[in-house]
Amino acid sequence: MQTSPPVPVLTIDGPSGSGKGTISRLVAEQLGWRLLDSGALYRAVGYAAGAAGLDLSDADAVTRCAETTRIQFRAAPNDGETRVIVNGHDATEELRTETAGAAASAIASIPSVRKALVDLQLGFRRPPGLVADGRDMGTVIFPDAPFKVFLTASAAERAKRRYKQLKEKGLSVTLATLQSEIVARDTRDASRAVAPLKPANDAVLVDTTGMGIEDVVAKVLAVVKP
Repeated sequence: MQTSPPVPVLTIDGPSGSGKGTISRLVAEQLGWRLLDSGALYRAVGYAAGAAGLDLSDADAVTRCAETTRIQFRAAPNDGETRVIVNGHDATEELRTETAGAAASAIASIPSVRKALVDLQLGFRRPPGLVADGRDMGTVIFPDAPFKVFLTASAAERAKRRYKQLKEKGLSVTLATLQSEIVARDTRDASRAVAPLKPANDAVLVDTTGMGIEDVVAKVLAVVKP
């Protein structure tokens, strides 16, 4: 009996602010593949935990939250942007805040929370292919992926990008504070005991410092279609 070949997966990992979200979405559109924003899953659970008034250091409570939170991705009818629905509420804007990012990083260090979300992430691997954006996509979730990329950029560059995004939304932030938060998050993500942030051994490293979006997309697409 002939078996079908596995659904191809392109993993795009990297630290906060490296451009994973934008690049993953554009690459998925060009390939015609599905998209998994794994970071949004952790942000969604962190958001749900906060909305329920949970202590993020309470591993048992946050794990139960991860197991019961309903998370859906929907394309907005007007611009095609992916909206994230958490327990029936469109939480897309809330999930983009620094508070949500910090909560996601905090709960991602809890092994039982990561385990609860593994099956959900694996379920996104459906034809014709998947672009998986995150921090451990190529090392833990899809280690057999045939295509792997690790995006990075200097902390200063990533802080500038984030500063521009937040200022455009009318939020009051300082560049120095953002850079400090990014460095602290890098350290926390890289030093956690479970699934630390690091490139897979077979990942293609792409430093996006000073690069335009189109150039980065071209480099990533070349990994799939040399």
